Amino acid sequence: MNKIKKGDEVIVNAGKDKGRRGTVTQVLADGRVLVDGINMVKKAQKPNPNMGITGGIIDKEMAIDRSNLMMFNPASGKGDRVGIKTLEDNTKVRYFKSNGEVVDV
Repeated sequence: MNKIKKGDEVIVNAGKDKGRRGTVTQVLADGRVLVDGINMVKKAQKPNPNMGITGGIIDKEMAIDRSNLMMFNPASGKGDRVGIKTLEDNTKVRYFKSNGEVVDV
């Protein structure tokens, strides 16, 4: 079970976007994550008239490593570590380490 999933709200705790908040749009297989509006880079793009793509400099989201992200805890308003525990009915859930509140309902 992954500690960060698609749709989670995360805070960046390392890198050029430190302290910024965003929503996870995609989790890649190699442990990197795409976050909406985070780790934006400028990329030169060639025009392709067949696909209707104009050339020029575009802004693009790049993947950020999972270790540089923390889940946003709405109770505390800060980033928090996430753990995994098993409930009485043998279902695994994610929970915040600081207050024990369950993330998955």
